Amino acid sequence: VQLQASGGGLVQAGGSLRLSCVVSGRTFSYAAGWYRQAPGKEREFVAAISWNDDSTAYADSAKGRFTISRDSTKNTVYLQMNSLKPEDTAVYYCAVAEERGPVTRQKRYDYWGQGTLVTVSS
Repeated sequence: VQLQASGGGLVQAGGSLRLSCVVSGRTFSYAAGWYRQAPGKEREFVAAISWNDDSTAYADSAKGRFTISRDSTKNTVYLQMNSLKPEDTAVYYCAVAEERGPVTRQKRYDYWGQGTLVTVSS
């Protein structure tokens, strides 16, 4: 299973970005999630979606601003990020888990993407 994340970039505070994560390889029903790691900090949970898209979970920092979604026809998971803040600056990683989910614990994810850098300027 391979995950390819994209969509990061430089944006001003208050702006928006949409991250994409294409999942390829073995196909199965999977829960998916997004994590991020800021410089000098540990990787942290951002958002997760269940295997059938009927349930989502968000970190407090993401609630009301970020939305996780999936296009199953494209095997792609998205993270729409609005009202971005400088503290959202980080490398964002997508991950999938062979579970129903949503999964919020890192150790339960089975596959990870390579990360995409989001930089929010003030």
